[in-house]
Amino acid sequence: MSRTKQLTLRQMRAGQSGTVVQVAGGRGMVSRLNALGIRPGRRITKVSSMFMRGPVTVRVSQSQIAIGFGMANRILVEVD
Repeated sequence: MSRTKQLTLRQMRAGQSGTVVQVAGGRGMVSRLNALGIRPGRRITKVSSMFMRGPVTVRVSQSQIAIGFGMANRILVEVD
């Protein structure tokens, strides 16, 4: 029996990877993240984050993207 752990993108450590499970936000935010390639079912790796409330840098496919603290807090990831 495999046990998977779900964390928000903000809670993940740098270097951790996983699969996006849910994007909890309004239509505009979900649309914006979808345009960046962040949608349920996609593999995502957290590259870095700033101390306190700074941007979170992630790698999706071959792209590296910086997203805001609030958005990162609304993306649920199933960590490997």
